Amino acid sequence: MRQALPEAMRARDKVAVSVLRATLAVLDNAEAVPVGEAGLRGVAIEQAPVGVGVTEVARCELSERRVVEVVRAEADERLEAAAQLSAPAHADRAARLRAEAAVLMRLLDGPGGA
Repeated sequence: MRQALPEAMRARDKVAVSVLRATLAVLDNAEAVPVGEAGLRGVAIEQAPVGVGVTEVARCELSERRVVEVVRAEADERLEAAAQLSAPAHADRAARLRAEAAVLMRLLDGPGGA
């Protein structure tokens, strides 16, 4: 997907650029390290660790299967939203959501998957 983004930008494909950026952000969020509640409360500023690199933690690595699940969920979410937009006034938005889902499904169906 990260390779598909510059290609979509060069092709000036606004739908693909938009959905790829959004999906990459979702994947980045899925790789974030969860913070426990204990780490969020009970530490006064003067007791907080300080210094360069104190807050840096290695990100979680998603398996290929998990990436496919996330991308498929994003596509399904767009298709469900498009199905709910039945009013003629929302036809353009529904068409865009279907086009975004199609971009994601092509990535999943293409060589190498997501």
